[in-house]
Amino acid sequence: MVSMKYKVTWKSFLLLALGLATFLIYIYIFNVDIQKIIATAQHIDLSIYVLAATLVIIDTFFFALSWYFLINFLSVKLSIVKSFLYVWYGIFVDAIIPGESVSGEISKIYLVTREDNTVSGKVVASLLTQRLMGMGVNLVSLVVGISALLMLGQVSGIVLNLTLFLAITISIFLVLLILLCIKEKWTLKIVNAGIGFVEFLSRGHWKSTLTKIKQEVTNAARMFHDSMKEFGRAPKTLFASLSFNIVSWVFDTAVTYLVFLSIGFSSIHWSIVVVTYSIIVAIKAIPVGIPFEAGLPEIAMSSLFIALGVPPDISFTVTILSRILTMWLRFFIGFGVQQWLEIKAMAVTGKSSKMVTSKTEKT
Repeated sequence: MVSMKYKVTWKSFLLLALGLATFLIYIYIFNVDIQKIIATAQHIDLSIYVLAATLVIIDTFFFALSWYFLINFLSVKLSIVKSFLYVWYGIFVDAIIPGESVSGEISKIYLVTREDNTVSGKVVASLLTQRLMGMGVNLVSLVVGISALLMLGQVSGIVLNLTLFLAITISIFLVLLILLCIKEKWTLKIVNAGIGFVEFLSRGHWKSTLTKIKQEVTNAARMFHDSMKEFGRAPKTLFASLSFNIVSWVFDTAVTYLVFLSIGFSSIHWSIVVVTYSIIVAIKAIPVGIPFEAGLPEIAMSSLFIALGVPPDISFTVTILSRILTMWLRFFIGFGVQQWLEIKAMAVTGKSSKMVTSKTEKT
């Protein structure tokens, strides 16, 4: 069973605070006209902005639905509601733990295996398959978006080079992950090497514990590969999941586009939004443990908009208004879900303990 008990304290929000401080310093260094940003934001069309906020929730629902189809195909009983809630839980964990590329997935593995610790390999298979789909969709969006910008003549050398670099990087990771899914021996070698390294560091003190862990991980790895083979024989399931993933991506991208429209900047071309969104998603997905959730995304987004010809005051206004929805709205919903699920789990655990105690006393 995956162990991931996480207590939320004020320290959990430290990285977010540091990120925001970094963005404010960036605004100051860039000599941005704050008054102009405020004046632009004051004329926002609330009906369009509320629609953008609604799309954030709808986007998350379709993303959860994409995962639901995959995990239920593997006979892991998980309702649509729980899938939706677990995705929100993962979004919250992503925001407060560095390395969004894996932290959200780990939280979902924890939540599912907390109820059934025999399905960890299946859960990993469903999440990795969804990740592969997401990487594929993002790769296509990068290529399509930059191609449209090239035809319009609105792309700078820096943005073009960054897009090409990320497209190549995503392609490499895709190939490596697909090979890892196919080659069961590779996975087992990685598991053995990892356990062996830890055993070497412990100098044999944890031998019995590590032997048990090795057996559990090996069984999970075999279950994972069996699950991936099942996916290979289920094109309809994969197509359904991919379709919902694409719908989720469309709604997510549309949020920023609607924010542009809400402040009256209707001349923005869709390709600028697509390329900027895809670049940020690609950077966040690189598994290097960078706390890329608050501060750095704002800097990257506003800089990319400016590089693609959007006026600085519009770029910063849209960045701030977009991140209120795509970061902070999601964060607080995720926080509420995380608290509710953990309180509910504690209540169930307490009830189970009382029942065991009661049975013991009767005996």
